[in-house]
Amino acid sequence: MVAAALVQTGLDRWSTSTRLRTGRWGLLAHPASVDGQLRHGLHLLRAGGVEVAALFGPEHGWSGAAQDMEAVAESHRVVSLYGADEASLRPRSEELEGLDGLIVDLQDVGARYYTYAATMAYCLEAFAEAGRPVVVLDRPNPLGGRAEDMEGPTVQPGYESFVSELPIPIRHGMTMGELARWCVAVRRLDVELEVVAMEGWRRAMFFDETSLPWVLPSPNMPTLDTAIVYPGQCLWEGTDFSEGRGTTRPFELVGGPSVNGEAWAKAAEPDLGPGLRLRPTGFKPTFQKHGGQHCGGVQLHVLDRARFRSVRASVALLVAARRLGIGLGWRREAYEFVDDRLAIDLLFGSETPRRLIDEGAPTEAVLESFGDFCTEFAEARAPYLLYD
Repeated sequence: MVAAALVQTGLDRWSTSTRLRTGRWGLLAHPASVDGQLRHGLHLLRAGGVEVAALFGPEHGWSGAAQDMEAVAESHRVVSLYGADEASLRPRSEELEGLDGLIVDLQDVGARYYTYAATMAYCLEAFAEAGRPVVVLDRPNPLGGRAEDMEGPTVQPGYESFVSELPIPIRHGMTMGELARWCVAVRRLDVELEVVAMEGWRRAMFFDETSLPWVLPSPNMPTLDTAIVYPGQCLWEGTDFSEGRGTTRPFELVGGPSVNGEAWAKAAEPDLGPGLRLRPTGFKPTFQKHGGQHCGGVQLHVLDRARFRSVRASVALLVAARRLGIGLGWRREAYEFVDDRLAIDLLFGSETPRRLIDEGAPTEAVLESFGDFCTEFAEARAPYLLYD
């Protein structure tokens, strides 16, 4: 038996919602949609008398087995919200037929380009148009939610995509329930939204301080360590370097076949910021970029997670790689159904950081190009926060 957690999720507390006692509901969930005793929400809701009439799966699928950007086919029991084209990201009107509302229970990891928040936003829009309510069962932001920990720029007009759908910082410090409240207000959605809040969660908490069990929310998010480096390290998806997919340490490992890890670590170290140590290493991805090839690179070892800033560290690594001339190139293939803008620009939210890196600008100049958005967003998000 799993010990009782310090924090109760929205799923743990769903019975406080009287709305769920009537009607036929859709459920948007994945394998991490479990309570503190590792029981899945589908079984708990049905056992509690909620009529779950349709299942929806986000990117990676209801089972969570699909890799990134891998189309998930619909089945007789699950509607896929990540198929073979951009239209598949939004529920179709016919998929809402017979439903009186939607329950959302997704574990996010606290970074703008982790796509579950975008899927939730699309569902809010669809159910608003259909005139049906949405209930969000809230879960912790694994990285906490303090304003001083937010990082990164906003999304500029013209750079919206599935990984940059919401104009929020890269590390945004909000829970899914808070993001839903913010989204409804900012997009002026006429939808009945209820957030079943957590109990016991505080904004300074990392996930392991909640005593909740970690269930990987996607195939390459195996641990909290991965989530801590992800806000910056996901930027490598916009390059031709391996971000460690196909290894046992995705996003903590980064590099490529022509990389000298020792020289790279030495060049980047002065600008990394506190709380991080780079270890030169080699690795061989089993699939995706450079699959089966030996890569030189570095592993990120976070020594002080409270002071570590992932976006800063990854920008420093990008700047150092360009300065050393170690083969850094930008991904040119279509990325999340977009083929007319570079993936790195979609991830940053504009072309400015990438242009500065290409021009040889120092790390501080790239970071300064983000402006004061985090300070501005801290004030803008305040009315929608649910926890102290």
